[in-house]
Amino acid sequence: MSLDPPTYLASLQSNIRQRPIPWDGAVRAGTLTEEQLAKIRAVDKVKRDVRKQVIEADLDGYRTLFAGKNEKRSVLESASKRPDVCQYLLVLLSDLLDNVPALSKAFFESDDSNPYKDILPLLAHSTNTEDPIPLLTSIVLVKLMAGSRDESTATAEKALPMLYSYLASLTKNSDAGLQDIGVQEYSQLLYSHVCRQQFWKQRSETVGPLIDILRAAAGVSGGDASANLWSGTTAPLRSGFEASVGGGVGLQLLYHVLLVLWQLSFEAAEIGDDLNDEYEIVLLYTHLLRLSPKEKTTRLLIATLYNLLSNNQNSLLPTAVLARLPQLLQNLSSRQFTDPDLVEDRDKLRELVEEYTKTKTTFDEYVAEVNSGHLRWSPPHRSTVFWAENARKILDYENGEIVRKLAEIMQKPWENDKAVLAIACNDVGYLVREAPEKRSQLERYGIKSRIMELMGEADENVRWESLRALGGWLQYSFDTK
Repeated sequence: MSLDPPTYLASLQSNIRQRPIPWDGAVRAGTLTEEQLAKIRAVDKVKRDVRKQVIEADLDGYRTLFAGKNEKRSVLESASKRPDVCQYLLVLLSDLLDNVPALSKAFFESDDSNPYKDILPLLAHSTNTEDPIPLLTSIVLVKLMAGSRDESTATAEKALPMLYSYLASLTKNSDAGLQDIGVQEYSQLLYSHVCRQQFWKQRSETVGPLIDILRAAAGVSGGDASANLWSGTTAPLRSGFEASVGGGVGLQLLYHVLLVLWQLSFEAAEIGDDLNDEYEIVLLYTHLLRLSPKEKTTRLLIATLYNLLSNNQNSLLPTAVLARLPQLLQNLSSRQFTDPDLVEDRDKLRELVEEYTKTKTTFDEYVAEVNSGHLRWSPPHRSTVFWAENARKILDYENGEIVRKLAEIMQKPWENDKAVLAIACNDVGYLVREAPEKRSQLERYGIKSRIMELMGEADENVRWESLRALGGWLQYSFDTK
């Protein structure tokens, strides 16, 4: 998948190409040999078709030039102490890999050379963010791997993890240009199951910062991101979305992040549940879909949701319903999209969700909400009819599993979303009133003692709901004496 190079990178490479290099002096200084210089001059500053013809006639020679062979040093190793020469060679190699696709494959076709031996160390050439050598090196490595589609041990177990770590440092940079370079290079690397699995294995470095970018775009960030998404309270976003979305996230950066996570979603059968457990991606994507500024971002959001939900129907479709995806898809069905693939994906996703919701009751929705670990004021909580019909069913469900889950939710402090505690107390109050003989079951899980603790909460809603719940408890305690 080809993406336009970020402006910063294109400008940096262009400036380096135009720099005069004292090649003859470099030969006299022992930075490179006459033979190496002859090969460089044969492909430097020549027409593309000439360059292609020269390299294809001597693939082994140009692999040796940049990767070394047996005792023969590569030009990158010998020039590593000369930053100007090293930068020029990295840009030249990047251009050659673009112009001659066979060259990237040639790097992996010899048993006599390690394609990464002299390139990989340049990733750690300097910790100075102004030094372009690590960045230029990462571009070469990405083109080598993506161009060859290599999955050898040298790539999968050593080079790829190191490259992901370096690119992760770019995505965490405050400079949006560097962030975009890192994200675009990720996209080039996710060409196989092996590469995507490694990307997920390093998710604290790779996926986490991308989710942070999406949360900023959605108008939520920091410790209260989850609470704001569930409650629907997000920072106001500028209208129009012409150049940027929430949090100052550029539209192009948003698109590239969504592209990477869409590529990752092809592993949804294996990682979908964990992706949602750790990053609440179904909720986040549903919210972003409401705000999506362009068809191209809408298409990626819908396609990713479809991959996730279709491969994890039992676990993720309940969350999608809680996030109000069905209503959103209904609204989107009236939108006139010009992209036929987007229309097809939207219709497939809507059919999948509608088929699920056809057979689900209010009780099922309540169970799904409790299992999600996050409560909101959805209709069942205040419905006396719901509790009259379902209180005992909830208490008996799977040997008390829902009550256990409710107790777990209540034990958390919910510093950024006290409404969860108020809702839990509300539910406990209904359970006690509708099934007073089951009070001991609730007490076994520490729910009564937690209710008493919550009476001292600073939040008045939590205090009120805990007082109401305890009042029911005390009433039935006296009634049975």
